Amino acid sequence: MEKSSYKVIALYICDPETSVCSEKTTLTLDEKGIRNDKHYDKEQNRSVLITSTYAYDLARSHDIEIHHGELGENILTDFDLHNINPGERLKIGDVILEIAQNCTLCNHLSKIDKKLPKLLRHDRGIFAKVIQGGELRQNDEVQKTE
Repeated sequence: MEKSSYKVIALYICDPETSVCSEKTTLTLDEKGIRNDKHYDKEQNRSVLITSTYAYDLARSHDIEIHHGELGENILTDFDLHNINPGERLKIGDVILEIAQNCTLCNHLSKIDKKLPKLLRHDRGIFAKVIQGGELRQNDEVQKTE
């Protein structure tokens, strides 16, 4: 049975100088991405990384111990990312994001476990660009929009 409501589980931002990611209760987004994030005002189609709890569950099912935030995501949700394609949009709180592409394979994941990049090749997450900025908060509802 399909869930009727999905939500933001956690939010993360990476420091532009240290690349250290930390959990936040809110994020501020505009057309350039997530303010104060290391990817802000760089490549708009890759400015927001959304990951589902599915990726973490998949890693754990292969005996890889990993904690939320370690995949480099900005937004962790319980929304099934397999049900959304490039060009489609998500509304989260006041923010509207357009899916740009599936997340590319990232070699830094091999520092966690050498099997992780191959395991999550199609399941790490999706990149999105900001269509309508605003504030994101933990527990905001996630929904597909037109």
